[in-house]
Amino acid sequence: MVDDNTQRRRPDEMSLAELREEIETIDREIVELIARRTYVAETVAEVKDQRDMPTTDEDQEQRVMDRAGANAQKFDVDDNLVKAIFRLLIELNKVEQRESR
Repeated sequence: MVDDNTQRRRPDEMSLAELREEIETIDREIVELIARRTYVAETVAEVKDQRDMPTTDEDQEQRVMDRAGANAQKFDVDDNLVKAIFRLLIELNKVEQRESR
């Protein structure tokens, strides 16, 4: 997804400083989304704990990975890279869930 400001201008029309500023904005947004995802995952962990459900749900993990791969293809991003990032997010969430039990 491209910011409207960047979308209207070709990269060769932007200064290096402007491009770096755009990356900084995107990086902040990525961290914000990771924080939101982590909060929801923590809530899932609470629900699992209340219902005495296991931390790991391999079917759900596979659905997440499939969705990540499909989204990567949709946005023409290397799906192996995207899946690696999501695998890391899933593993980190599982560690946090185990530690909170």
